[in-house]
Amino acid sequence: MTIYPQQGAILSNTGSCTFRVWAPYRKQVALVITAPVKEQLPMQRDEQGYWSYTLPGCPSALRYHYLLDGELHRPDPASRHQPDGVHGESAVVDTGSFNWTDISWKGLPLKDMLLYELHTGTFTAAGDFDGVIDRLDDLLHLGVNTIEIMPVAQFPGTRNWGYDGVYPFAVQHSYGGPRGLMRLVNAAHEKGLAVVLDVVYNHMGPEGNYFPDFGPYFTEKYRTPWGQAINYDDRDCDAVRGFFIHNALMWLDTFHLDGLRLDAVHAWWDSSACHIAEELATAVKELEARTGRTKVLIAEIDLNNPRYISPADKGGYGLQGQWCDEFHHALHAMLTGEKNGYYEDFGEAEQIAAALENGYVYTGQYSKHRRRHFGAKPKDNPGSQFVVFTQNHDQVGNRMLGERLITIAGEAAAKLSATAMLLSPFTPLLFMGEEYGETRPFTYFTSHSDEALIKAVREGRRKEFEAFHSGEEAPDPQDATIYNDCVLSWKRDTPLYEYYRQLIALRKTRKALQNDEQGGISVHPVYHAAVVAFERHGCGEKLLVLLNCSKDGQHCAPAPTHQLKKLLTRGMPRRNRYFRVEILY
Repeated sequence: MTIYPQQGAILSNTGSCTFRVWAPYRKQVALVITAPVKEQLPMQRDEQGYWSYTLPGCPSALRYHYLLDGELHRPDPASRHQPDGVHGESAVVDTGSFNWTDISWKGLPLKDMLLYELHTGTFTAAGDFDGVIDRLDDLLHLGVNTIEIMPVAQFPGTRNWGYDGVYPFAVQHSYGGPRGLMRLVNAAHEKGLAVVLDVVYNHMGPEGNYFPDFGPYFTEKYRTPWGQAINYDDRDCDAVRGFFIHNALMWLDTFHLDGLRLDAVHAWWDSSACHIAEELATAVKELEARTGRTKVLIAEIDLNNPRYISPADKGGYGLQGQWCDEFHHALHAMLTGEKNGYYEDFGEAEQIAAALENGYVYTGQYSKHRRRHFGAKPKDNPGSQFVVFTQNHDQVGNRMLGERLITIAGEAAAKLSATAMLLSPFTPLLFMGEEYGETRPFTYFTSHSDEALIKAVREGRRKEFEAFHSGEEAPDPQDATIYNDCVLSWKRDTPLYEYYRQLIALRKTRKALQNDEQGGISVHPVYHAAVVAFERHGCGEKLLVLLNCSKDGQHCAPAPTHQLKKLLTRGMPRRNRYFRVEILY
């Protein structure tokens, strides 16, 4: 599967356990067992800087850590379980004993996915994987077929988005640990739902980050918004590349996950002949061939560069899909009138039309916000490779107050944006609660234990928003009340909920909407500042969608095709002033 040794505490079928850790510059490394007995065992080093020890008999839940050069006591960076948090002992986990009942499940290709992003802690009042299991039937009723879970790698405390994780192999203990995640995936598969997990391979959180004590996991060669970059191409990078590739394979194989959403791939700095994204994609393809199950890699990329999602034989890296932020930006700026930050590049109907046609808005033209020409046109990529959304954890949660679209712009705007997303040729993603018009916020929250870090985060949030919210104080992320206010209300008895259900059903049943090829959409020129018109077609069926992005009824100038001219000159009655859908045969 991969040339790199596997790290962590790995149980064998015979009951032995091999502990392996990479610490190339350490002179001594010892395995320290703290329960059920106390013992210190010297480990042996190989030529690549991996230290290992095989324990003949190893009970599950054995507690341990490593002693580095006789001085530093540190948890295992590849720990499978941190039952006492990021500073506590690591624990051995017997993942092979779980009773999977999803043997007939073969996964879903990205083309068939309808994603629903959720945060385990705030999705239900229970705040854990079992709480998510209790709501799976509700998601089936809505019509989605894939849940995308925000990161669950062990993070500090119990309240966190998950992007501050510091143990990539360990499942957050307060969510239910590794067996809790397995129960969720198994239950989802039994109901016909795929499960995608958000993983972070571009940085580590600050609290509990002991990686530098073991080896050069980071490099000064590049900088990211979070500090040093992960070492994917500098000296001693092989073990680092192997660490994260093994991590991805663990989620997809051991936990039966159907795909990974890769956070901020634009911060995977790598000048190697084989980019880490391509090496990961190759390893996952080998896993697919071995298991007979479809596995999907979706990258968040702040680069309008189709290379990442193009096949290797065409010079690409071979990832299946990418998040497409500009689809969101174009709709949001038009419907809300916001022009601050990156929204200064958006706000016109032309940009919505461009997003519908290409996924990207900027395909080589000048970007005022970036102050340069930006992007390339995706010429050979089917629409399903672009995951689009009108809301997600970033676009809601990175606002100071975490307001959702319906709070900012109202229900009619929410309906229009949902129509554009669900009737587009792209793979749609809903953010938890948007389907029924949830008005509770989704703000940034933490539960760090380091007082200096808590102070720094508070001050950082205050400075980040002071230019946009004069006189308002940014909420304290450390306040548990902020977290509790984000838990979904589940008030689904709304007209908006039924509207989402009907749109999803329409997407699943109309042949025109199932055509994701380049020629599957015709975006008509913008003939009015407030109206966007696009046509979906396939298998002899046509669907024409008219989006009126203003709050007033519009009469539009004639368009080139007979059918479109007939519809546009008909105008949009005020009762439907935010949206109109016509099916043409």
